[in-house]
Amino acid sequence: MESDFTVLLVEDEPADVHLTRMAFKQSRLLVNVYDVGDGVEALAFLRREGKYHDAPWPDIILLDLNMPRMDGKTLLDHLKRDETLKRIPVIVLTTSEAETDVMDSYNLGCAGFVTKPVDLTQFLKAIQNVEDYWLTLVKRP
Repeated sequence: MESDFTVLLVEDEPADVHLTRMAFKQSRLLVNVYDVGDGVEALAFLRREGKYHDAPWPDIILLDLNMPRMDGKTLLDHLKRDETLKRIPVIVLTTSEAETDVMDSYNLGCAGFVTKPVDLTQFLKAIQNVEDYWLTLVKRP
């Protein structure tokens, strides 16, 4: 195994959390996945508030758009306006294929937009592609 990497998964659907964790477990890298269920919880994690006082700094954030309390677009807007958090690459990982969601996400500063495949094999491949690009190929801040 190579280096340790930390991924913050912001996802409210337990099945998608499970699949994403499963995909990273198949990795040749050591990837630590932390998951939170919405944007409010994600901000607490990133700001190390409350039960997240010792949360690790993520290398990337995988962000669903459709969540309770604070949705993905609102969270993305908060992240990109925060001087401390704005450099964390945020990859939107969502079921949406709507062009407005794609454009809004990029306009808000996401680093990438991936539509979750319905097929399990394709979902695992999509996560592998995210890993290959964001955790091994590119240099992150």
